[in-house]
Amino acid sequence: MRKVIALALVFVMVSYFGAFDLLAQDEAVTKTGFQVLKEKFIEGDWKFMSLVLVCLILGLAFCIERIITLNIATTNTDKLLNRIDENLASGDISGAMEVAKSTPGPTASVLYEGLRNAGDGPEAVEKAIVSYGSVQMGLLEKGLVWISLFIAIAPMLGFMGTVIGMIQAFDMIEAVGDLSPSVVAGGIKVALLTTVFGLIVAIILQIFYNYIVSKIDGIVNKMEDASIALVDVMAKNKVFK
Repeated sequence: MRKVIALALVFVMVSYFGAFDLLAQDEAVTKTGFQVLKEKFIEGDWKFMSLVLVCLILGLAFCIERIITLNIATTNTDKLLNRIDENLASGDISGAMEVAKSTPGPTASVLYEGLRNAGDGPEAVEKAIVSYGSVQMGLLEKGLVWISLFIAIAPMLGFMGTVIGMIQAFDMIEAVGDLSPSVVAGGIKVALLTTVFGLIVAIILQIFYNYIVSKIDGIVNKMEDASIALVDVMAKNKVFK
């Protein structure tokens, strides 16, 4: 998992800063949305903008790692169950276990645990499936807490930058002794930019988070259906004695 996160982090950073350089070289081209964001990022307070950018990079790294892992974990359950059924129909429990063991993904792992406890009866199979299913769900949800953390922290950092910027603007008013808009406009603008970027980061990560959660729910539903189907297949082939 650490290798996948590191690779995802490198990919995000290279893509981000590579695009930065390409856009900087072509100033004559009409400004794109990304160019506008880049300029506003530079105009904001670098101390808080940098923290928000770190949240974006790390959050995207975890999102990419989860998406890659979940795509690998997706299994064609119907095909897997058919292969297991064929082996059980011929009385080859070891062959069925080998099919489940050689198939990647949490669904196959759960089915393998069920087949491994076939000799102890249907109750033992169901217990093994439930217990190991909980373990697999925990593995699927690994890393989501960090994505949630970055979704929460990014706008908080933006709001903090805004509050500090407003304090600095009032300090300028106190120092100059004048409430002229030109005195505070720059400070207020910088302060509000941190909030905007914090919200943008949170929105981007929230979209990825919801996609990942829906992907996990789909895998879990398939895993539960396959587990129920496995017990039926074992009963049909008179595996239980």
